[in-house]
Amino acid sequence: MHPILFRLGALEIRSYGLALAISFVVGIFWTLRRSRQRGIDEKRVLDLAMILIISAVVGSRLMYVLTHLHEFKGRWLDTISPVQSSGDFGLPGLTMLGGVLLCLISLVVFTRIYKIPLARLADVLAPSFAFGIFLTRIGCFLAGCCFGKPCGLPWAVKFPLNSPAGSVYLGEHIHPTQLYASLYGLIILTVIILLDRKTRFDGFLMSVFFMMYGVSRFTIDFFRFYSTNDKFLLLGSYFTFNQLISFLMFITGLILFIVFSRKQKPGKENP
Repeated sequence: MHPILFRLGALEIRSYGLALAISFVVGIFWTLRRSRQRGIDEKRVLDLAMILIISAVVGSRLMYVLTHLHEFKGRWLDTISPVQSSGDFGLPGLTMLGGVLLCLISLVVFTRIYKIPLARLADVLAPSFAFGIFLTRIGCFLAGCCFGKPCGLPWAVKFPLNSPAGSVYLGEHIHPTQLYASLYGLIILTVIILLDRKTRFDGFLMSVFFMMYGVSRFTIDFFRFYSTNDKFLLLGSYFTFNQLISFLMFITGLILFIVFSRKQKPGKENP
């Protein structure tokens, strides 16, 4: 585990932050290239990129806070302050799913304001979203967060005691759910790139992303550690709030796939 990759004086370069930054940079350049191929104004794409970066951070933090309110009781300023009451700098605690959701909301609002075909722009962004999942989850693994439950599998991992995972499961081997998530991000990315070789209706790639991400995240959450406060009882079984959102994402992707496929022909704009 390497939460801090290196230091430059008083500045700490953290593995998750670096992975997040690289995913943003790669995503922006990749999106610009794809937007040129699909006739979308690059200047608008750059404006959108800045909005999505802010949305990703704010959404991730907001989702974490809303699902971990008990952690901030008596210190509510820590939910937004970059300097925590403990003296640490930064915002410890981010939930990627919240960032994805707020990015999607921002995307819809942005395309409405500037009258850009939503479905076409969403397809431009789809590979960058998948790449971001792939890379940032490696950062999670190096940081020791978003960890799994104990298991006896050959690839189980034992984290140091001073890590978030090691502090919960002292000396135990657990599921490397961060790497599971990174792997499904890579699989989604590969599928999207292969499907993009053939001209299809606008919105096809983002619909596929929604469905694949929803199924993947829902499944992996069965192996990931969550406290009792992060679960709810439904039909005699416990589920996480992230699983509920993942299920809704799959349904949304399925509905969008049906709607876009019926209303469009390949190469034409979303009505």
